[in-house]
Amino acid sequence: MKETALTAVHISLGAKMAEFAGYNMPISYSGINNEHLQVRNSVGVFDVSHMGEFVLRGEKALDLIQLVTSNDASKLTDGKIQYSCLPNNEGGIVDDLLVYRWSATEYYLVVNASNIEKDWNWIASHNTFGVEMQNISDDLSLLAVQGPNATKVLQTLTDVNLGDIPYYAFATGKMAGIDDVIMSNTGYTGAGGFEIYVWNKDVKAMWDAIFEAGKPYGILPTGLACRDTLRLEKAFCLYGHDIDDTTSPIEAGLGWITKFTKNFVQAPYHKQLKDTGVSRKLVGFEMVDRGIPRQHYKLKDAQGNTIGEVTSGTQSPSLNKAIGLGYVKPEFSSVDSEIFVEIRNQLVKAKVVKTPFL
Repeated sequence: MKETALTAVHISLGAKMAEFAGYNMPISYSGINNEHLQVRNSVGVFDVSHMGEFVLRGEKALDLIQLVTSNDASKLTDGKIQYSCLPNNEGGIVDDLLVYRWSATEYYLVVNASNIEKDWNWIASHNTFGVEMQNISDDLSLLAVQGPNATKVLQTLTDVNLGDIPYYAFATGKMAGIDDVIMSNTGYTGAGGFEIYVWNKDVKAMWDAIFEAGKPYGILPTGLACRDTLRLEKAFCLYGHDIDDTTSPIEAGLGWITKFTKNFVQAPYHKQLKDTGVSRKLVGFEMVDRGIPRQHYKLKDAQGNTIGEVTSGTQSPSLNKAIGLGYVKPEFSSVDSEIFVEIRNQLVKAKVVKTPFL
């Protein structure tokens, strides 16, 4: 297994470690519920250095990005970020990603850890534009400082006014005495905060500085398990669960990142789905009867006919109820539609609800 520059730190803190996307990663420290509620109510820190980062440079960098991504990156200005996806040739998704614009000729792409090699090869296979591509994934560390008090903690470490950085924008500057830190107003928790990019050699100093600054707020290290429960409460898609090589962004409710004002890989297919309708839709649901939905559990109607499948599910620590995402036939996608989750051969009642859950 690969390690991040902080793996030894996580082990020393007593983290429960496990393999994730080929990396030895902290799953939890003090318990999922405790970490979840700490992030939702105050501030926690995730080491997500396993994520991938590519640099694209050149006069035609935007042309390449426009071809391989579904969103319209021409709308980006310097210092702005865009959520997007990489459509494949079969009508599905290679990965979802963030596109950072540094300048008209330089962009950063942030991709999922499990798809680094796949994404690199996919983008490179479409690079007929002479764009310089650089994979800096192994050299860069990423800390996600998340929660309503995250900005207060980080502001004590930098002269950059974090309040001037809008959502889905970034700035670079000195933080905790470290130069050229990328401060990104993004996150995967829906609790607010920043993602901090530093070189591997600087990440331990950054980690220590953040935890010292966060003491008044009860700051905690947080693992990937509560990252999953936090994102699910906000109904953020997780690659390999709610979106994958077989799902269209239109089916997944990601029409807002699928722009037909430009050409991109398999655009006509997704346009047709948008125009003529889909055969399945991603919905949020909450359990009415007792039971926890899990990925791949069948979704059924009252007569026991299969109408879809669960893609994500958990017991929500914030709401104290079981929630899930799943694909269903369109006629079962309306809010308050009654559906059933097959759990251990039993049909357990649930209902479709408006997302986000929280």
